[in-house]
Amino acid sequence: MNIKEKMYLECADLEWAGPINIVVFGDSVTHGALGKDEYNYETVYWNRLRNKILDIRNHIPVNVINAGIGGTTASLSVKRIDSQVLNHNPDLIIICFGLNDVNEELETYLSALHTIFDKCKASGADVIFMTPNMMNTYVSEDTDSELLEYAAITAEYQNSGKMDLYMSSAIQLAEEMQVTVCDCYAEWKKLSETEDITKLLVNRVNHPTKEMHELFANKLFEVVFSW
Repeated sequence: MNIKEKMYLECADLEWAGPINIVVFGDSVTHGALGKDEYNYETVYWNRLRNKILDIRNHIPVNVINAGIGGTTASLSVKRIDSQVLNHNPDLIIICFGLNDVNEELETYLSALHTIFDKCKASGADVIFMTPNMMNTYVSEDTDSELLEYAAITAEYQNSGKMDLYMSSAIQLAEEMQVTVCDCYAEWKKLSETEDITKLLVNRVNHPTKEMHELFANKLFEVVFSW
């Protein structure tokens, strides 16, 4: 039974089926980070997704386990899959890494994703790889002084095509492993044709504004209901 089928169960079915369990597995964006020392678990994309599901089927409890950790990478997170993801018996696992992984070698990123995809698929859960947002394209004058040096690095990653390469490579791997892709990065790229992407990042580096989390939630909702 996939998550969409579970959404359409009746109350009597909860005795045997239980609630919907979603685990989100990623970095600071999934964690809920916004500006410096600022976290918001109400406006983060996974809570918006939860509310969208409840708007349609509010008698089915939806539990979301947040396994996002600020600053982490896919390679660092392989060791915590069992304890922080699979132990929760998820119906759906949403995987979102890439913003910090671009600081590592591409093969390190892809190897870690391969392990994560493999273990999550083997659990029997529905699995979605959600590509992250774009990073800044220039160093904004209102960037926090502590982030100025890193903002120059991330702008180079974005403008040189390095971030594009990491995302396209990750998507190719997911497709080869038959993992469903929710390509939010592509949506950000479209936006970049008409919008100042850097201003859509609350820390002017890599954390989307509260409002931009709606893009992730909408795309995830579309993917879940396309199954």
